[in-house]
Amino acid sequence: MHLHAQALLFDNDGTLVSTLDSVRRCWTRWAGEYGITAEQFGRVELHGRPAAEIAADLLPADVVPQAVARIEQLEVEDVPDGGVHLLPGTRDLLAALPADRWAVVTSATRRLAEARLGAVGILPKTLVAADDITRGKPDPEPYLLGARALGVDPAACVVFEDAPAGLQAGRAAGMTTVALATTHRADELDADLVVPDLSALSVLVTDGGIDISVRN
Repeated sequence: MHLHAQALLFDNDGTLVSTLDSVRRCWTRWAGEYGITAEQFGRVELHGRPAAEIAADLLPADVVPQAVARIEQLEVEDVPDGGVHLLPGTRDLLAALPADRWAVVTSATRRLAEARLGAVGILPKTLVAADDITRGKPDPEPYLLGARALGVDPAACVVFEDAPAGLQAGRAAGMTTVALATTHRADELDADLVVPDLSALSVLVTDGGIDISVRN
């Protein structure tokens, strides 16, 4: 299968890097500190959503700002302790792209995203983080902001995501979606293309845009 785009928009956690162990450690500790039971915690979708929205689902409104600051602190502090690892194919694929033709669009805060990306040597020219939006994934706003920042029509963008909420956001933005089965099973992901991870793909940059192919 071949896809064509003018720009590529990447989620971060579960797409470019693996942070699953860190997320489990930090959010489990956070839930314990705020007296959230395992049953309550298990009912909330964690992956691909801003921390502020997750906290709002679990805690009274007056506690949410403090709780969001706390989980950000826990996750930032976890980065040097092995909290982030590059996923297969990430470095090679990004190295093949012009800096102004791709962006990271993450549900993490800018501080946390920059800590995680910096730990693995990824320095995107364009980063859309939770601080930049009013509505998180699955709302299309984050990906529409990414397209606008790159100066590209949303319909000419391809979104790379590991989470259902992010794929839904990409579709709602009118973009082509590529799902990576790094966090969820392939049969749980609704996208134009589903692959194991970025190592399954190759990109070719031409005067006409970016061609994306599945490796044989």
